[in-house]
Amino acid sequence: MPNYDYECRKCGKRFEVFQSMNDPKLTDCPQEQCDGEVKRLLGTGGGIIFKGSGFYQTDYRSSSYQAGAKADGGSPAKSEAPAAAPATPAAAAKSGD
Repeated sequence: MPNYDYECRKCGKRFEVFQSMNDPKLTDCPQEQCDGEVKRLLGTGGGIIFKGSGFYQTDYRSSSYQAGAKADGGSPAKSEAPAAAPATPAAAAKSGD
């Protein structure tokens, strides 16, 4: 069941009500001496926070994958391709002839 924020149009009091989605909207201010009308405010809702294990792709991998990752030190896979050697100005001049 969600929390809804309301604000009185007369006295400006803001309050939060825990009610079912099927419950009707509140119309009267809860202040004793105020007979103002309340409006329901648009809320951003609650944020979801994932804590603990079980929320990442690697948590559901097979045991053989986890053992391999542990043996590899948990680092990402490295590229096997050698780095290209930088071109020297002399080599560039010879190739242009």
